[in-house]
Amino acid sequence: MSKNPVVHWELMGADGDGQKAFYESIFDWKFDSPPGFEDYHMIGNEEVGVGGAVGKGGEEMPSYSAIYVQVDSIDETLAQVEANGGKTIAPRTVIPDTVIFGLFSDPAGNIVGLVEPDENMG
Repeated sequence: MSKNPVVHWELMGADGDGQKAFYESIFDWKFDSPPGFEDYHMIGNEEVGVGGAVGKGGEEMPSYSAIYVQVDSIDETLAQVEANGGKTIAPRTVIPDTVIFGLFSDPAGNIVGLVEPDENMG
């Protein structure tokens, strides 16, 4: 496997359930929502190649698409992003027992997510 593989994607909009219905009707994808995340609808690798999610975006970014790249250290990677003209959107964030992630925009404004390996969860 690549040192920094693409491991997840998101297609977010102001209407999370609408996003889900749209992609289910177009591609016949079947989504599940993790407990406590009713506006976030996930689909696994076995269904689509690289698992991802559709749902409701946040207040500051109601609509966006992003890929997520696995890295050893989100903090180190975000420092490289800033040093090379990108901008941190979300710093290293831990959702216990779920994911460690961060978000940045590249110089062209594209949004890219970062994920640390599960073993960093503890």
